[in-house]
Amino acid sequence: MQVSFIGLLVCTGILLLGCYFRAPLIIGLIVSLTFGATAVVTLGSFGGSSPLIFTFFAALLVTAVAFRRRIWRHLGDVFGEIRPIWALCGLMLYAMVGAWLFPRFFAGDTIVFVQSTMRRGVVEAPLAPVSGNISQTGYFVLGGLTAIAVCVLLLHKDIMDQIRRAFLLSCGLHCGMGLIDLIGKLAGAGDVLRPIRTANYAMLSEVKTGGFWRITGAASEASAFGGGSLACLAFCYVYWRKTKSRLAGGLAVLVLVLLALSTSSVAYVGLAILSIPVAISILRSFLSGRFDKSEILVLTVVSLGVCMALAIGLYDEGFFTPYVQLLDSMVINKGNSSSGQERAYWNAKSMEAFFETSGLGVGLGSSRASSWPIAVASQLGLVGGLMMVVLLVVVFRGMGSLKQYIDPETNAVVSSVRACALASIVAGSLAGGSADPGIVFFIAVAVISANRVRALGASTPVTRLPTQDS
Repeated sequence: MQVSFIGLLVCTGILLLGCYFRAPLIIGLIVSLTFGATAVVTLGSFGGSSPLIFTFFAALLVTAVAFRRRIWRHLGDVFGEIRPIWALCGLMLYAMVGAWLFPRFFAGDTIVFVQSTMRRGVVEAPLAPVSGNISQTGYFVLGGLTAIAVCVLLLHKDIMDQIRRAFLLSCGLHCGMGLIDLIGKLAGAGDVLRPIRTANYAMLSEVKTGGFWRITGAASEASAFGGGSLACLAFCYVYWRKTKSRLAGGLAVLVLVLLALSTSSVAYVGLAILSIPVAISILRSFLSGRFDKSEILVLTVVSLGVCMALAIGLYDEGFFTPYVQLLDSMVINKGNSSSGQERAYWNAKSMEAFFETSGLGVGLGSSRASSWPIAVASQLGLVGGLMMVVLLVVVFRGMGSLKQYIDPETNAVVSSVRACALASIVAGSLAGGSADPGIVFFIAVAVISANRVRALGASTPVTRLPTQDS
């Protein structure tokens, strides 16, 4: 085991930030997700696996909750009142058993893609137990335990303000890292954030596409940064729409600019998908004749952007040529590229593995896909996939009609966290290699489920006006 000094230094800084805001556990966990390429240690005995720093904060949160004085009573409340937790526990158990059993039971019966021994890519090989079965299952179970811990805290203490602060801080830090990375590259300094990229896997942080630098921020590659940007944009936009927070609005604009400059096909396609519900919401308001000021502002900004682009195009016909070529190579013709064809082949082999194991799956961490739903099917099989669907429905449904029984600020935070999780699922569906939906998804399950229980316990609707952030 090799400890990363830089990783420990980053953890210390995040802990100090969390202590400053008097929420070291919640803020530490959510803010640490920004550092998608910073590891705490490298575990040589597990194939060189290098857990990211969020695992440290997740383990710290779970441990702190486990040592609460009335933890057994609190766990009884969680399992007695929050039914989706049973599906989550069933999924964790199935994932653990499957990760150990299926690679051995179906060994050699199907072909999968696994991490190379040098951790510099993936290779095609017959199904067999690999270190990923342990590491990926560990991440997955830690995410589930984190959801249970957050449920315990939410049922017995109001920590929604901590969660709000944590996500806004995380979005701000994500923007800051993206700007530092872009400015460093434009200034000719290269990857100025290289020192914090301590994880033991390939770093595609100094890559150009069509003459444009690819923004990676604190992540390992542009697609990971693009996926994180989608999640941040969803949180900030929804929170701004709900509360008219200037901070959230400013962060949403900044994230949108970075997302547009990221040169990530995940970011571009994901943005197009996320724009659909926004457009439907605005159209619904237009048809009902009840336009909100925020919707008018969105339409105004979009209209001004289109007019400005048309004016620039008329003045200089060749101005947008590099951008059109970039969009063509990263989105329209992405499937014809060697990378696109390779990822399509991963997905095809993953679906073959699903059928060749009679729908049981190859086990969590046994293979690599290029789409989260396909990874769920191939690794967790039909049974695990159905339990995952239950949790996905919880997030997709959100508060529903119960939102009238919680105060508007809490509803705004819940809606924003829900949007963030769904955006991360969209990003994972475009380029996710693992069946693990990510810790943001597990946090969203906990936040929504616990607040639904609290809303069901309320007797009268809450009509208090939402707060305004400066």
